[in-house]
Amino acid sequence: MSEFMQFLSSGVTVGAVYALVALGFTIIYNASDVVNFAQGEFVMLGGMITWAAYAAGLPLPLAALIAIILTAALGVAINKFAIEPARGAPVVSLIIITIGASVFIQGGAQIIFDKQIHSFPAFSGDAPLNFLGATIQTQSLWVIGGALVVFIGLWLFFTRTLLGRAVLATSNNRQAAQLVGINTTFIMTLSFALSAGIGALAGVLATPITLVAYNVGIGFALKGFAGAMLGGMGNPKGALVGGFLIGLIEAMTAGYLSSTYKEAAAFIVILLVLFFMPQGLFGNKTTERV
Repeated sequence: MSEFMQFLSSGVTVGAVYALVALGFTIIYNASDVVNFAQGEFVMLGGMITWAAYAAGLPLPLAALIAIILTAALGVAINKFAIEPARGAPVVSLIIITIGASVFIQGGAQIIFDKQIHSFPAFSGDAPLNFLGATIQTQSLWVIGGALVVFIGLWLFFTRTLLGRAVLATSNNRQAAQLVGINTTFIMTLSFALSAGIGALAGVLATPITLVAYNVGIGFALKGFAGAMLGGMGNPKGALVGGFLIGLIEAMTAGYLSSTYKEAAAFIVILLVLFFMPQGLFGNKTTERV
């Protein structure tokens, strides 16, 4: 029982990080129908910038805030200088642009920072908690709580605010949204800023547990994408559930089979979803008349 609870707590913790990444994918996809594979690099930058600012002597909360703001600004820049100029291009071309942005960010991080693995102190100290025989780091609670708070905040934003409804209107029909006076260019900018900021937050919360280096972004992007696909691409609730499920599948695979197969779990999930349930757990089934 204690062994299962340990695997469960590990899976929920890492799944919360994947859920935040999946939520970032969902925001961009809803606004533009683009799958942003630079999302994982936002997670990396959140951790790396926080580490660098903290190492320079800034208080940890201020360092984290700076990391989130700078990463959100980078997300806006990617939209402004890479996505918007290619508006109207095939979706595949836009996806390739985001992959190029990912490679560019990773190379830039390697130059600006270094190739080493870094971390910074946990928010509530290093003393672990014991729950049903499992040892849980207090930082895990910050990660899980952060994912839930972000999800609730996004739900309130999209359902209770005019700006959030404008984002949903843009996602449903960009041209119709423009005709009723919605500034879709601003909506796209806001979506990239939100997505990048959420990714950076994931990096800030996860780094004391998972550590950070310039090349960790691609792993987070693939796992977050798998979570978004599993839950139903474009569905925030699906992104949350899918991210947690990917984390649990990964943890159980490593615990009961072998850590060798852990990294393959996300790819297997992607393939199974594409083959048997392309709409995901919470996605809407669509039909096309020809």
